[in-house]
Amino acid sequence: MPETKFRSFRVDAVVLRHSDYGEADRLLTLYTRQLGKTRAIAKGARKIASRKAGHIEPFTHVRLQLSKGRDMFILTQADTVDAYLPLREELTLTGHAAYVLELLDRFTYEDDTENPSTFRLLTDTLSRLASHADPWLVIRYYEMRLLDHVGFRPQLFECANCGREIKPEDQFFSFSAGGVICPRCGQGLKHLHAISVEALKYLRHFQRSSYAEATRARPTPDVQQETEILMQGYFTYLLERELNTPGFLKKIKE
Repeated sequence: MPETKFRSFRVDAVVLRHSDYGEADRLLTLYTRQLGKTRAIAKGARKIASRKAGHIEPFTHVRLQLSKGRDMFILTQADTVDAYLPLREELTLTGHAAYVLELLDRFTYEDDTENPSTFRLLTDTLSRLASHADPWLVIRYYEMRLLDHVGFRPQLFECANCGREIKPEDQFFSFSAGGVICPRCGQGLKHLHAISVEALKYLRHFQRSSYAEATRARPTPDVQQETEILMQGYFTYLLERELNTPGFLKKIKE
């Protein structure tokens, strides 16, 4: 974490979102390597002649010079590290990138905490999407790794109710318990969701593998859909509201 008592310092950041602020400024929500999630004002960024505007679009990896303002940081200089241009040229990829940012935005708070591992996960994921890797695989891997980082790692190898080892058979998943429920416990519990052997196998694979190892996964379309629906249900439970981008992606596919 940089010494924010100094007037000015540099951070590596990804722009999560921005909004209009005042007559000509932009309010940026950033995820940074040095400060975690934070906000900054880009003064004059909406003016036609602004040199900052092109560097502060969502899902752009940037190097920023920030100074301490009265209430939040003020952006004084911006340089693009990677614009991930393919993500802006294809609507489906734009939707997937927006989902990656929304998920991180919803699960994190402004706390001025250095978090290089989560920042690296974010930039690696955007790079993978921009390289036209299989979006389903990139996103599922990102979801499982992000859950580790934010403290909601699902329990996939032992029953979340009784603690017994999970056998190779169809199981249940409990959002409230945060993991798999064995068939024996599942007979007496409510609000459970079925999970097949194959779907559980791939979720386990993503949870314990490097990305290179995860790319060997070859799930069927049915298993892809099952795992996607299950993860969306889990996120909705944890966040207590639905995410916006999955609906947008669904409309694109239709």
